[in-house]
Amino acid sequence: MRKAFPIAALAMAQLFSTPILAETELESLKRQLDQLKKDYEQRVEALEARLLKTEATAQQVITETRNIAAAPVRQNSVAPNAFNPAISLILDGRYANFDQDPEAYELPGYSLGGESGLGSRGLSLGESELVFSANIDDKFYGQATIGFHNDDGATEVDLEEAYIQTLGLGGGFTLKAGRFFSAMGYMNEQHAHAWDFADAPLIYRGLFGDQLKDDGLQLVYVAPTDTFLQVGAELLSGSYFPAAGEQNDVGAATVFANIGGDIGIAHSWQLGLSHWQANDIEGRTSGGHSHGGSTTEETPSFDGDSKISALDFVYKWAPNGNPQNKHVKFQFEYFDRQEDGAITMLNSGPPLETSTYDGDQTGWYAQTIYQFQPQWRAGLRYDRLDSNNRGSDTDVLGEAGLDNEGHTPKRTSAMIEWLPSEFSRVRLQYNRDRSYEESDDQVILQYTTSLGSHGAHQY
Repeated sequence: MRKAFPIAALAMAQLFSTPILAETELESLKRQLDQLKKDYEQRVEALEARLLKTEATAQQVITETRNIAAAPVRQNSVAPNAFNPAISLILDGRYANFDQDPEAYELPGYSLGGESGLGSRGLSLGESELVFSANIDDKFYGQATIGFHNDDGATEVDLEEAYIQTLGLGGGFTLKAGRFFSAMGYMNEQHAHAWDFADAPLIYRGLFGDQLKDDGLQLVYVAPTDTFLQVGAELLSGSYFPAAGEQNDVGAATVFANIGGDIGIAHSWQLGLSHWQANDIEGRTSGGHSHGGSTTEETPSFDGDSKISALDFVYKWAPNGNPQNKHVKFQFEYFDRQEDGAITMLNSGPPLETSTYDGDQTGWYAQTIYQFQPQWRAGLRYDRLDSNNRGSDTDVLGEAGLDNEGHTPKRTSAMIEWLPSEFSRVRLQYNRDRSYEESDDQVILQYTTSLGSHGAHQY
């Protein structure tokens, strides 16, 4: 009995001490929770203070920005070079060899004008350009392009483009004013250095003298649709071929529409329709000048109306939509020109030789470009023209170059080019030109480089 007492005593002591230990642990946990709560409240207060400070700073920046925008601009408030234009220089040169005399070049059924022709044999300067462009302010963008080319051994300087264009006009509209390449057709707006071949398609040569440019206004609207939809119109002075000379009013007009989209990731397409028209043309001269050519003794002059309609289609393919390493581009354009008026042979009289003229001229080309390596591209092109021109005096039409002589001009071209970078290109091109009865084998070796800033090209 005496031995059992210590054990019982220990058990009773443990029983009575357990609540005391539990109470001590609870107090410790409570103190820890109180400390965590205090730390949390301090952190929340610190975050709220930082948020209020950030909001105050942001409001101050907004207020200062509004004050700066509302304040009048002082002459010395902008850095001297803030609005310096981007400048780019396109250098183009070539070596050309023709079997036939380039000065005797012709397109039967077409009275050539503008810069139509083959250019010079041997080494010569190509279509080099000096381009200035910049945002004028937050409302307008401006660009001027000065062209340099060789003409019968002499260097000619030409103001190709000089226009302003709106920025953020709103509603999908853009307005352009000045001198610019027309949106007639697909390729016409592209500068010569952006062409896929060293020369223009035959139909561009026959209708526009390589390219159609003019002074005027252009309004373009891009619809807010998933499928690309663009429509536009141009009011032009009609000062350049294929219209006439100086006009007191609107001498020509163009309307155009383009629609396009993507097919999956790798494919894209664009379809375009356009129409150019000039009424009451007076004294449009042609046929006596060619780029690098000579002037004939008698120059044909056209008076009347001229209408040109065009259809174009472009398809592109690139693996995963990335054209840098490999891509294919197919391009097709068809043109139809209808003219009604009279042809007069200047310097032929007196009396001057005159004939009524009812012109019907059509032409098309198709070309495919394949980039098979990051720095190598190859291309094929086929051109074909046709004409059915009628008049009261077939001799006058023949002298004006409007008699097709029973011949259908056509041409096959092949090219391969090396592109060390996006700023340089070396191209070798061969043409089998059957524009007239005797075929002409033409070889062109061309280099093109871009110095300075240069914007992206159209689709």
